[in-house]
Amino acid sequence: MVSNPTVQTPKRRAVLAGTGSFLPEKTLTNEDLTKIVDTNDEWITTRTGIKTRHVVSEGETTATMAAEAARRALADAGMEPEELELIILATITPEMVFPSTACFVQDMIGAKNAWAFDLSAACSGFVYGLSIAQQFVSSSQYKNAMVIGAETLTRITNYEDRASCILFGDGAGAAIVKSANEGSHGIMYSTSFSDGSGWTSLNCTAYGSRNPASKPLEDPSMVYMNINGREVYQTAVRRIVELVNECLEKCELSIDDIAMFIPHQMNARIIESVGKRLKFSDDRIFINIDKFGNTSAASIPIALDDCRSQGLLKTGDIILLVAFGGGLTWGANVLQI
Repeated sequence: MVSNPTVQTPKRRAVLAGTGSFLPEKTLTNEDLTKIVDTNDEWITTRTGIKTRHVVSEGETTATMAAEAARRALADAGMEPEELELIILATITPEMVFPSTACFVQDMIGAKNAWAFDLSAACSGFVYGLSIAQQFVSSSQYKNAMVIGAETLTRITNYEDRASCILFGDGAGAAIVKSANEGSHGIMYSTSFSDGSGWTSLNCTAYGSRNPASKPLEDPSMVYMNINGREVYQTAVRRIVELVNECLEKCELSIDDIAMFIPHQMNARIIESVGKRLKFSDDRIFINIDKFGNTSAASIPIALDDCRSQGLLKTGDIILLVAFGGGLTWGANVLQI
């Protein structure tokens, strides 16, 4: 009796095929904030590096921004919506409790052949999503996938809290990955972590099953984001340095091999501290927090698209995406363009 031979599926790699981003037209500058809360431009800039942020207007939502970023990514990739097979949307400010924001986007852009779901990992959402897309595409289960990060953070920002309200902006970014032969450019490595015991450092506690809409809140400010800045700063720097070192080791790379380090735009001081510890030169660290503020899950795809549109990346460049956020969550992706 002759046994059937095992079918060997060729190994594949998830290659970046296109990016797109969308920022609302309305802006909120540091000068604007001085009229809302007791602060000033020097105080904000020194502590965060932020000068302005984009803010949604009436009628703009997480889904509308995500859909526009998705359309731009499709155009950049030279794809039609019907070709998309998977949509992963990372957000902590969804369109509504359910259905998922990703399903709204799927309908808005006409991606009728794609299945879609949301991912909640705060600022790490996009790198988590890219890792998931990598697995589906590199396994040959799907030919392509779109990962979107989209946030309307200003709608859960407490503008009476001078320490946190200066940080956040709205926006959306998207990236498309396609299946290609192993050895081609693409995602080389992804890694992700969580620590639920640190949830008190970054959270928004209403409304969920713990604090349902049917029950009066103990504190009305629970509807807004709550941040322990000192804890976040110290933990973020440590974890990001660990992530970078892991990525370098697993990919057998050195700091000099990384053409561009694109971190989550959480705070310029955190990014600069990480850069110094890792000995990254300033010209290889991409920072645009001054223009957009912290947009959580949207910040890395916005930065990636911004970096590409400025012509700062060329074919063959190796880039490193790193994020740290509420959960606590942190993760990274290494890509060759």
